[in-house]
Amino acid sequence: MASPVEVSWFSALCDDDYEYLGVVDPALRSSYAHCRDIVLRAQHDGFDNVLLPSGYQLGVDSIAFAGAIAPEIVDPMRLLVAVRCGELWPPQLVRQLATLQAMLTGRLTVNIISSDLPGETLPSAPRYQRTLEVMQILRTLFEGRPLDHHGEFYDLELDPPNAIGTASTCPPLYFGGLSDDARDVAARAADVYLMWPDTEAGITAIIADLTRRAAEYGRTLRFGYRVHTIVRETESEARAAAATLVSQLDDDEGERIRSRSLDSQSVGVRRQAELRDQAAADDGFVEEHLWTGIGRARSGCGAALVGDPDQIVAKLEHYRSLGIDAFILSGYPHLDACERFGRDVLGRLDHGPLTLDA
Repeated sequence: MASPVEVSWFSALCDDDYEYLGVVDPALRSSYAHCRDIVLRAQHDGFDNVLLPSGYQLGVDSIAFAGAIAPEIVDPMRLLVAVRCGELWPPQLVRQLATLQAMLTGRLTVNIISSDLPGETLPSAPRYQRTLEVMQILRTLFEGRPLDHHGEFYDLELDPPNAIGTASTCPPLYFGGLSDDARDVAARAADVYLMWPDTEAGITAIIADLTRRAAEYGRTLRFGYRVHTIVRETESEARAAAATLVSQLDDDEGERIRSRSLDSQSVGVRRQAELRDQAAADDGFVEEHLWTGIGRARSGCGAALVGDPDQIVAKLEHYRSLGIDAFILSGYPHLDACERFGRDVLGRLDHGPLTLDA
């Protein structure tokens, strides 16, 4: 019997909540109160985890937010806290994450982002080398082992901070990226490889490639899929909702939104643009129920599952059959979409927090 799939929601910490894409609504801007409401809605509806994204220029800080809301998160829900490599000194990052791990009684998960530093642009190879070193440092110290690391970016010899306590377990590290450099880092150091929307053939190829790469390092990976959702009672209503979502989008404003992200030129972002180019010109669908219109005003995850509850369940179950172990879902506006998905779809999925030893 297949293990339960992890189903996570997304709290819009990075000023990414709209009723109409590209039209800013002050009530939906990132704030502690608004993002807290999203997280608590996801908890109420029974989601297994919530991604707290991170963007230097946008919204609110993921680690500070996680610390504030942690006392309100009850077992079994987890928090998936995104951290941008290089913005924090790795030993200090370990101490911060260990504190969150204790506050969440072991229910912390971490999304590693291999981003440039604000104001810096590194070529892909050294940037991912820095990411690999950060992940190795995190794992060593979290496991309670003395650190003896002499790398290209960090030269450190030190003991774990006392905040680690006696847990000696590294939180699961979720990580994504499509370039060869990114795939190599995932194979060597990640627990869960995250991918953005792609065709079913594309997903199959990515899973096969990362499985092979991980095996070469004597490791195995679990696989996660990040995608938006638009669920309505009927397919025609869902398609109408998708059209309404982009009905007020100015193309120039969409370009501005896409370009403001620090990773706007990454291989993964280019792949999202390719999917839009491959989609049917009249409706933006690149394959059945996978709509690329959201990518017109978003740099990263740029497609949505669109359909009625039966169709969305079937699509997610098919992804599971391809090898997906975890979903990170979202929708616009996030509170409303969370409630809809929780009510109409979530209870029909065999889901639960991801276990790495399954």
